[in-house]
Amino acid sequence: MSVVVTGAAGFLGNRLAQNLAKRGAQVVLCDQIEPPVVPAGGRALVGPLEETLGAAIASDTRAVVHLAAVVSSGAERDFDLGYRVNVDGLRGTLEACRARCAQPPKFVFASSLAVFGATDAADDATPTTPLNSYGAQKAIGELLVNDYSRKGFVDGRSVRLPTISIRPGAPNAAASGFASSILREPLAGQRAVCPMDLDTDLWLASPRSALRSLEHALDVDGAAFGDYRCVNAPGVTVSVEEMLAALARHGGDRG
Repeated sequence: MSVVVTGAAGFLGNRLAQNLAKRGAQVVLCDQIEPPVVPAGGRALVGPLEETLGAAIASDTRAVVHLAAVVSSGAERDFDLGYRVNVDGLRGTLEACRARCAQPPKFVFASSLAVFGATDAADDATPTTPLNSYGAQKAIGELLVNDYSRKGFVDGRSVRLPTISIRPGAPNAAASGFASSILREPLAGQRAVCPMDLDTDLWLASPRSALRSLEHALDVDGAAFGDYRCVNAPGVTVSVEEMLAALARHGGDRG
């Protein structure tokens, strides 16, 4: 099976590409920078997405996992870039599937809890009420995937990922990046700043859990989604205080 992964140089995208290759998929990895690992049998296409889609998506493409995105703070800071990447980039990928694939491919869109804004609790059917540009762009993306699926151009499914913690490596531009840094940096002997109150609740998933959700979304029969193809990925709700208490228990309290 030929699978295209956009955003494949990111930590989730690259691990997903490796996992899919181990399952026997021929993976095409697309990103603006060289992916750290290109699995055996796979190929990397490096450059702007609009320039690589023609070589990435072909008649035999059976699935696409769209992870390419400008993250939350970046999308809020640069309005035009956010819409160009998060909306136009998704639309271009959907159009490439429509034009080139011999049969409608499974299309997994990585959405976000940001579509819910400040909602205290949400299930799959909770109305989207985004409060920033990133959340609005992801909500638009969900509607696009729904409509392209309704028309039979793709077999879509949008997976709303919780905040991922702990992200490896250097901090990125995500507004929720502190959810990793308040654990990752102290464990590495570095100081970290928490911008949130201790009683702030966060909806979290580990990288491993997020990967399982994306892989499961690929495996599920599209008929199971019905007309509304948006689901919340599994996560756990914890407070900042609980996270810091866990850090002290497992990493030690050095004051």
